[in-house]
Amino acid sequence: MKNICLVFSLMVILLGSCAKDYLEKFPLTSPTESTAFQTYDNFKSYMYPCYGMFTDGTILTSVTAGFPENAQYRGDYYANYLTFKGTSQQNPYAWQTVADAVSGNGWDFTYIRRINIMLDHINDGNLSVDERNHWKAVGYFFYCYWYMELVNRFGNIPWVNTTLGTSSELAYGPRVDRLVVTDSILARLKWAEANIGNFSSQDGGNTINKNCILAVISRFTLREATWRKYHALGDYNNYLKECASASKELMAIYPTLYTGTDGSPASGYGEMWTTESLEGIPGVILYKEYFANTNYYCNSSYIEHTSSHYVEMPQHTVDMYLSQNGLPIHNVANTTYAGDKTPYSTFRNRDPRLYQTVMPPFKVSGTPGDAPGWSYTADPADREYIDIMGANLSCSNPGIGMKRLPSQNWSATVLGSVPNFSDGTSSDTKAFVSCRSGYYVWKYYDQWETSFNNSPLNTSDKPVFKIDEVLLNYAECMWEMGQFTQGVADETINKLRDRAAVAHMIVASIGADFDPDGDQSVDPVLWEIRRERMVELMGEGFGFDDVRRWNKAAWYINRQDYGMWVKKSAITGNLLNMNTKQADNTGMTEGYRFLYNDPVKSGKGWLDKYYLYQVPTNEIALNPALDQNEGW
Repeated sequence: MKNICLVFSLMVILLGSCAKDYLEKFPLTSPTESTAFQTYDNFKSYMYPCYGMFTDGTILTSVTAGFPENAQYRGDYYANYLTFKGTSQQNPYAWQTVADAVSGNGWDFTYIRRINIMLDHINDGNLSVDERNHWKAVGYFFYCYWYMELVNRFGNIPWVNTTLGTSSELAYGPRVDRLVVTDSILARLKWAEANIGNFSSQDGGNTINKNCILAVISRFTLREATWRKYHALGDYNNYLKECASASKELMAIYPTLYTGTDGSPASGYGEMWTTESLEGIPGVILYKEYFANTNYYCNSSYIEHTSSHYVEMPQHTVDMYLSQNGLPIHNVANTTYAGDKTPYSTFRNRDPRLYQTVMPPFKVSGTPGDAPGWSYTADPADREYIDIMGANLSCSNPGIGMKRLPSQNWSATVLGSVPNFSDGTSSDTKAFVSCRSGYYVWKYYDQWETSFNNSPLNTSDKPVFKIDEVLLNYAECMWEMGQFTQGVADETINKLRDRAAVAHMIVASIGADFDPDGDQSVDPVLWEIRRERMVELMGEGFGFDDVRRWNKAAWYINRQDYGMWVKKSAITGNLLNMNTKQADNTGMTEGYRFLYNDPVKSGKGWLDKYYLYQVPTNEIALNPALDQNEGW
């Protein structure tokens, strides 16, 4: 079913017939708080706008219909997992260019007010006890989903659990301690879990249910437990237990992963974001639906076919992907890593999730830009990844399938080769699918959706909650509880690796020297669990929240961004002098593509005040009882 997007327009529908009383008459043409909450459908219509949280751009994991770089990709860009193409688009947290927040910054209680109005009227009307409990549980779900993001950004936050008027004392109260707020969030989620009803026949199949609540408990409790642990707040064991319990229950309900249809490596991983309908797809708990012939199109695939897409991956993140044998690229026992001195060798024998996230290299004959005329070159190496990604039905029709090579733009104009290097400046005239690093991110790219210049016509659904994340939550949670065993690895990480055709994690083989490039201050098994999370959820916005809760933001964000190894003749711009980590103009003929200077050597770098967002100064001016987060 594709109903969530359409129901946003139902806000304007009358919320129910007015109750009539001989001594008190209310407006007959428009609902009021006193008349709106009378029937089951009144509550349903009133709560539908809350589904907008899942596309709200202030939440880094949202699945907005707009440019992905303004939503899903941004969380991983902030974490320095990804980078942007422009020469002035350095990571703002590495270069200390985060602007002071006068207003906004995610400080918003609009949804909370809407939900509180509904909860204040939960006993109105003629609902049964089960129906009242159901809508209270749905209200608690959305309330907690929004509040967990407020806490994630600001730490201490006002706790508003009733509708406030302009003269209410609570409206001008102080922030409440994070530990108190998160305990209250967990209590409400647990109540919702126990009391939500099974009303899918009335609400619709793709709506909030118990499994959605369990998914949020899994995410929220892991996030809060590890934040409390690694930021020395204490009292986190119960959160780990709740994460383990909720995750395990969902794992039993969703035992199967989506394995895809097109036969390319890790196609189930890739197709999760490029499938027309996610209804009935294994492992999908809730999804955002997009439609043809309505206003609710998505343009994520379209934009990745154009020159406007500017998300790419730096070399240090490419290096995080394992070889298919399950070993880090610089593990001394890894004999299959082919090095990184050519694009073809960099991708060879690697975790196929790399191919599904970064466009692999290729070259075709013919005049680049011809549409659709092209043919294979005489060199078999040039078609290695064309074949790996899945054969085209014909050289004259490359637009069949999910991810297919050679790449093309929205009009089916074929690109002659990848990497397609750009200089990243405003005067750059490079064609579509270009980037500076050489590693063009194409997570949402496919070749079956309808695209037209400047028109978002894509209709593939996007997952909101899926079992893949829950498996990773459970694995990390079990390590934090001291209970991560080979059995846990097999039911979580190794399930994900089986789908990707990557060798299993063997816990006993992971010692201090397993990954010489890893953060040596992190337990090596935990490092591998975190690596798996990074790879599996790449491009979905989790990165910034993860590196903050681990208290490891500096390690990830202070790394210098540079691109693939290239010959100087292939690019406009500089190569990287590895001795100084600066641009080199002294005659280097080949090297890593220079993107930005080393932020730390340039006197910048992560500031600990960034772990929490700035409370907007306008809010403090309006309410002097609010205090500011440290450092701002």
